[in-house]
Amino acid sequence: MAATTFEMDGSVMEGGGQILRLSAALSCIQGASIKINKIRAGRSTPGLSNPYFSLPQHLSGLELVRDMCNGNLEGATVGSSEITLTPGKIKGGNHVADTRTAGSVGLLMQISLPCALFAQGPSELCLKGGTNAEMAPQIDYTVKVFKPIVERFGVQFDCDLKMRGYYPKGGGEVVLKVNPVKELSPINMTERGNITKIYGRAFVAGVLPFKLAKDMSTAAVRTIRKEIKDLYINIQSLQEKDKACGNGNGIIIIAESSTGCIFAGSSLGKKGVYADKVGIEAAEMLLRNIRHNGCVDEFLQDQLIIFMALANGTSRMRTGPITLHTQTAIHVAEQLTNAKFVIRKAEDEHGNNDTYIIECQGVGATNPSL
Repeated sequence: MAATTFEMDGSVMEGGGQILRLSAALSCIQGASIKINKIRAGRSTPGLSNPYFSLPQHLSGLELVRDMCNGNLEGATVGSSEITLTPGKIKGGNHVADTRTAGSVGLLMQISLPCALFAQGPSELCLKGGTNAEMAPQIDYTVKVFKPIVERFGVQFDCDLKMRGYYPKGGGEVVLKVNPVKELSPINMTERGNITKIYGRAFVAGVLPFKLAKDMSTAAVRTIRKEIKDLYINIQSLQEKDKACGNGNGIIIIAESSTGCIFAGSSLGKKGVYADKVGIEAAEMLLRNIRHNGCVDEFLQDQLIIFMALANGTSRMRTGPITLHTQTAIHVAEQLTNAKFVIRKAEDEHGNNDTYIIECQGVGATNPSL
């Protein structure tokens, strides 16, 4: 397959770094070169930078994948709108990626984890940057929501949070230990069940007063109580001292269902924004993602697409409204693999106008080393 070169238009649909991450990961796993042009053309600062942090976050991810697969990367400079990745074999071992600012560790994980699963041996990935950043999954979401659900595909990895890093300095560090797989199993997440548990954490770090954490937590609980009256809601208020770099505050609230579905709402504090508003925003996000009666929230939806595409068999996932990120992920997966996706309305007594089933016939990618 190495002789194949795929071309991907980086401006289609969502037009963000997600196209870059998915395309590079699928190129690496399939051993096929890829040329991506018009990178992040849909963003306020196109090319290999990030509008929030003006940093080479996307570049760090590409360089990490290149190193993991002994590949060749052309055109990878900050501001570049076209890159070509020619992968070699994915080797295990130790790799480091450092965004050098608050670029998202979660987004580095999105590009590297799928590749590590198809490596020749175990991988240890040291990822440095922002752990709790805007416009990206917070590390708490990755550990509490993404990890247990993605493990249903047969994925095994440990995620060790060494240090939290906030905007604008970053300085966070996460170590991923990933075992390779022979192949991925399909998932079937079509039964939501009842919400049985709601819990979370409201945190402050650095010089910010502890009262902010209490205010976020109280406001969040009050908001959820208006809709869900019969469950104990346990949101801890925390002052982070030793394991945090910089100043920050935020909240994540998690809900679990009787069938093992996990949902979350989260928000980060910003200068000039009252703490209770941050708490209310996270609570409303969680409630919105519970109402549609799907099995995943709007943020997990698109993150599972690459695993569904690579799995050996048919996966089904019940969701709320299909996000543009998910539509984009499906577009990239269908362009670069033989996976076939079908989206249909969930026609059952628990569904409403916003409930869908995403079905995928995966390609059954296998790890030649195992």
